[in-house]
Amino acid sequence: MSKDDIAIALEEIATLLELKGENPFRCNAYHNAARAVRLIEGDLKEIIEQGKLGAVRGIGATLVEKITTLVSTGELPFLTELRAEIPAGMRDMLRIPGLGPKKVKALHDTLKIADVLTLERECKADRVAALKGFGAKTQAKILEGIAFLGQVGQRVRFDQAYPLALALVEQLGRLPGVIRSALCGSLRRRRESAKDIDILISAADSKPIMAGFVALPEVMQIVGHGDTKSSIVAALTIGGEKVVLNADLRVVEDVAFPFALHYFTGSKEHNIRVRARAIERGLSLNEYALKGEKHSVKCAEEADIFEALDLDYIPPELREDTGEIEAAEKHKLPTLVELKDLRGVFHNHTTASDGAASLEEMALAAKKLGLEYFGVGDHSQSLKIANGLSPERVLQQHREIDELNSRLKGVRVLKGIESDILEDGSLDYDDEFLKNFDYVVGSVHTHFGMTSEEMTARICKALAHPAMTMLGHATGRLLLRRDSYKVDLDAVLKAAAKHGKMIEINAQPMRLDLDWVHCKKAKAMGIPLVINPDAHSTGELAMIEFGVNEARRGWIEKEDVFNTRPLKQVMKELESRKQAAK
Repeated sequence: MSKDDIAIALEEIATLLELKGENPFRCNAYHNAARAVRLIEGDLKEIIEQGKLGAVRGIGATLVEKITTLVSTGELPFLTELRAEIPAGMRDMLRIPGLGPKKVKALHDTLKIADVLTLERECKADRVAALKGFGAKTQAKILEGIAFLGQVGQRVRFDQAYPLALALVEQLGRLPGVIRSALCGSLRRRRESAKDIDILISAADSKPIMAGFVALPEVMQIVGHGDTKSSIVAALTIGGEKVVLNADLRVVEDVAFPFALHYFTGSKEHNIRVRARAIERGLSLNEYALKGEKHSVKCAEEADIFEALDLDYIPPELREDTGEIEAAEKHKLPTLVELKDLRGVFHNHTTASDGAASLEEMALAAKKLGLEYFGVGDHSQSLKIANGLSPERVLQQHREIDELNSRLKGVRVLKGIESDILEDGSLDYDDEFLKNFDYVVGSVHTHFGMTSEEMTARICKALAHPAMTMLGHATGRLLLRRDSYKVDLDAVLKAAAKHGKMIEINAQPMRLDLDWVHCKKAKAMGIPLVINPDAHSTGELAMIEFGVNEARRGWIEKEDVFNTRPLKQVMKELESRKQAAK
């Protein structure tokens, strides 16, 4: 089983224990262990064999035993027993707004409700309203939640969630009485996807702000309406698709705004560490204040909280408890890459394969974004479904590039290709023809059903090829639509480091592949990263911003990214690589 498989199993255990009503500390232990497993660097099986798993923070002796069993056998009797005890439909009920594990357990214990359909039937029969702790209002909200269940509760990609969140924040910021406003939660941390929107506002009088919030045009449903917190279901059409998310608004006094901003930004794990640090200094930190026994620490801005705790300011993208506290204490936080640092892109498509714009249109769009160079990376000959280029068509495109470069000013077009990594690990086109390109992006587009061992060997063989420059979308995942193919990504990173290859951060928001965890690992191994939009139209070139988000979450700095280098340096290194490959 892969690390992701292990983490998924541990998360499932945590959820099932919550539905059983187990001690919250025991449930959290499994949640924390799942997260720890995902962040482990290196081969999990080797770590277990070396007896080092217990040294990983958050994994105690009991969890070492269970993880070892999962890794060695692929099964865990404890999980099998839990699954038998808890009806699968109870987990679906957790997707309904306002229904947590305790309420789901109460519904099951009292009315034997074990799925959403039964819950809907019991609500319509007014039996849920009669239960202690529920009532008519709760029953009505449950029915409303069930009606939206196909839309609400699902995670939404960042590129879809962020515009909706921004629309809400901007409107709220214009309301009379608002002093400060901010987006919090996972969207502020630039996670790949979000399950809700968290908004914070400071104001002397919260009531008119709350009234304005629930009256916004994006509101589909009012989940809760209070004096200091309200919740809605909001919707907005983005790119022809209706995006629906829960949104929570909290209003605080302005003096509490910095503390609330830090608290509601999260992550939970980061907040726990920061609160513990405050306690070590004889202070207590919550969403309202930082104070000691006899005094409060004044913090006008969020950065003041970090300063009061002897820490450098930690950017929101890094707040995942993956070493940022220790780095901030030692003044060793990275200077994160920014969008303005990018000087060009390499992986893009034109009408020659499956793109929507011509080579010249794409190059001019890149120039308009302020980029110095535009690398074409149309599909290679084997990918016929995407109109892959035959050798003759490649040479024709190269002549077009030469003609464009002779007359375009301010942008240079580079001769690249997205070569299929074929089933046996070889690259499309023969070795002699591959010498025609300035660079080669190698990607997997077919035969996703291979075993992990086969896929890993396939990609590692391609990385060993002298002509290959960078690996494209390393896992093939499509966020919220398709899981990655089975591959040992740690082994792939080792192969890239060994052969001096680059790895792409594919900035398409449905990919964001390499993910931030492996970006951080790649950096530690000295692997150059390349932020590419994989653009199929002129508008998609701007998606490099999403790739920068992912890079920042992975602690990536300007010098870690190949395409932050100026054209002259890029051409020199690409030529050097070609010469070394001969």
